[in-house]
Amino acid sequence: MQEFLQQLVNGLSIGSIYALIALGYTMVYGIIKLINFAHGDMYMIGAYLGLISITVFKLPFFLALISTMILTALLGVIIERIAYKPLRKSTRVAALITAIGVSFFLQNIVSRIMGAKIYTFPPVLANKLFKIGGIRINSQQVVIFITAILLMFLLQIVVQKTKVGRAMRSVAVDTDAAKLMGVNVDQTITLTFAIGSSLAAAAGIMVGIYYNTINPLMGFAPGLKAFVAAVFGGIGIIPGAMLGGFFIGLIETFVSGYGSTLYKDAVVYGILILVLIIKPSGLLGKNKKEKV
Repeated sequence: MQEFLQQLVNGLSIGSIYALIALGYTMVYGIIKLINFAHGDMYMIGAYLGLISITVFKLPFFLALISTMILTALLGVIIERIAYKPLRKSTRVAALITAIGVSFFLQNIVSRIMGAKIYTFPPVLANKLFKIGGIRINSQQVVIFITAILLMFLLQIVVQKTKVGRAMRSVAVDTDAAKLMGVNVDQTITLTFAIGSSLAAAAGIMVGIYYNTINPLMGFAPGLKAFVAAVFGGIGIIPGAMLGGFFIGLIETFVSGYGSTLYKDAVVYGILILVLIIKPSGLLGKNKKEKV
């Protein structure tokens, strides 16, 4: 039981990071039905910007987190304007291929600027170890989990209680009707990319602290797993992305703890296949009938 609880704590820590990345996937898909495969690379860029904020500008954790989120949000806006906006009326395949191209572009531009080597993230947070009934919890895990929960809570407030959130929900339901009601659809889509990119950046800086190392290809696997999380919870549904992120983090941790780290990725992708076969709309999604 003690080992189970220890794995539960570890799983919630990494799951909160997956949940933050999955939120960006699900928000963008909910608004414009685009699976943004470059989203994982925004997470990678967030980790590098966090590293620069801490090592070069000597910012403390929370200031580095906020500045990284703002800068990555601006980058997300630029990418949306240049790469995705011209393809609004194109096919989904064209937008998907563009997203993959943007992903490779970001990986290579970071490799060109920062080099392909692995960077060690500085110990910006104290790593104190607490033992509660034999369960080991370090202070970094606590800070990461609480920060992730607070960001998810703030996102829910923005989406449910603000004018911007109402605009997002209206565009997600019916773009044409939202335009008729005076909603600025272009601005809403841009804000969605900005918020999603900032959440991915927060996940990047926290994973850098958690694992201590970052590299230009670090966004690929977590990006795919966050996509699995979004699909599992119901892509386009914010609470589903949160639930899916925690679920994938727990599954990965339990497979590593009780089995082998060699199988954790296979199990996660196996879950994606099962979800697509059994309930394609996801855990919280509803099946919709389409007229032919």
